[in-house]
Amino acid sequence: MHNRGMSNVSQSQTPLIATFRVKLNGETISIDTVGRAYDFITNLNSVEWMEFRSLHDDAIAALEAAAGNAMLRVQATSALRALFVRARLL
Repeated sequence: MHNRGMSNVSQSQTPLIATFRVKLNGETISIDTVGRAYDFITNLNSVEWMEFRSLHDDAIAALEAAAGNAMLRVQATSALRALFVRARLL
């Protein structure tokens, strides 16, 4: 299913095209790299993303691809933006 190990993607310092600032439990979190974004969307309880499953899966796949190829960071940023907007995090 996923071709890259989670630790590889989590450690990616590939910058996203935009910095996302989301509020979680009253704290603002800045998400500006592939690794931070991947950690954010994979470490939350899967129930949190159930309503947005397709967008969540798309974002994970895009982040995994961008971790291996920085030229794909535009697609990863777009997938994250779609997920965050739909989930009303932005």
